[in-house]
Amino acid sequence: MSEARTRLLTTASGLFYAEGLHSVGIDRIIAAAGVTRATLYRHFPGKDDLVVAYLTLADEAIRARVDAARTEDLSPDDVVRTVARSIADDIRRPDFRGCAFLNAAAEYPHPTHPVHQAVLRHRQWFLATITELLAATGETDSEAAARHFVMLRDGAMAAGCLTDPEPIGATFLLGVEGLLARRGR
Repeated sequence: MSEARTRLLTTASGLFYAEGLHSVGIDRIIAAAGVTRATLYRHFPGKDDLVVAYLTLADEAIRARVDAARTEDLSPDDVVRTVARSIADDIRRPDFRGCAFLNAAAEYPHPTHPVHQAVLRHRQWFLATITELLAATGETDSEAAARHFVMLRDGAMAAGCLTDPEPIGATFLLGVEGLLARRGR
């Protein structure tokens, strides 16, 4: 990745997450990144391509954290706990503005739009990954448990930017403990 592309993507990602996808214009990104319009369009044919790249970057970061949890010498339960703690830690960040993917889906609701498709790809991967992680714990209905985990996560992400994030993160982690304790009952 070229230095200019990296600077554009980093700048756009910060602005998109902090202020919203539709509210941040190309001119603002160009000025903040210190590049020319031609440079932006050489790397990203349109704003939607830049938004998809932003979501791809966010997706890659989450995948890396899950992969890191998997490579630690942890029990299957503790891998799930580590993933959950990373989510709770995100919610507690001072600059937390909710889930980048849920925010993007709200701004791009049409199911065939490339941004919405990027959201769906991430969510499908996340659900499949959580299903796999919960199956490794001995959960007999890992698909239902994973859907429950994702709903807990979605709710925590939404609530965490609206109110005090401490009890939201704690409640989310308590819910994950409940999932681990139930083991298909």
